[in-house]
Amino acid sequence: MADDPSLDSAYALETPEDSVQLYSAWADTYDSDFARVSDYILHEQVARHFVNIGGFGPVLDVGAGTGLCGTALAARGVEPIDGTDISADMLKIAAAKDIYRTTRVENIFDGLATPDGLYQGVVSSGTFTKGHVGPDGIDAVIAAVRPRGWIVLSVNAQHFAASGFHEKLTALENDIEGLSLTEVAIYGPNATGDHAKDTALLIAFRRV
Repeated sequence: MADDPSLDSAYALETPEDSVQLYSAWADTYDSDFARVSDYILHEQVARHFVNIGGFGPVLDVGAGTGLCGTALAARGVEPIDGTDISADMLKIAAAKDIYRTTRVENIFDGLATPDGLYQGVVSSGTFTKGHVGPDGIDAVIAAVRPRGWIVLSVNAQHFAASGFHEKLTALENDIEGLSLTEVAIYGPNATGDHAKDTALLIAFRRV
């Protein structure tokens, strides 16, 4: 897996250890060999939606990776931004872009080392997807944001349907408000290949 990082190998991940191995191998070429070549635009969709619904900093970028979503937020004037990711190697790339106030290596399945309600907003692009994080990860995200703070999570549309996100959001109805689901393209018009037409749902809501 680590010798041939690709979208298909990312979707086939089974454990956090698999994620660390894959993204260690992919970190140096992720932006050029994946994001640019595949016309990946999901991070732009997330950042745009967060700003358009009134989100502002301080923001936590969950699954920050190489900093694509953080860069998109910063370009829209959002600051400060902190980043967290399971991959130290990906975060090294992100930190070098001078977008993030802080970065830290964390596994969302263990919770986030964030004081309750520290952030005004939380975003996540490309982390709630096949082989990665399921609906149970939403709990840690909610804990990180202040009451009335906006959260925008991208969820691969197939993953949303198959992994119980609807049921999770229903169970959270007393803890969140302003819920909306917006379907967006993951890749731009120049994308080719089996996943070129894949979509994601932007789950947006506020913590009560």
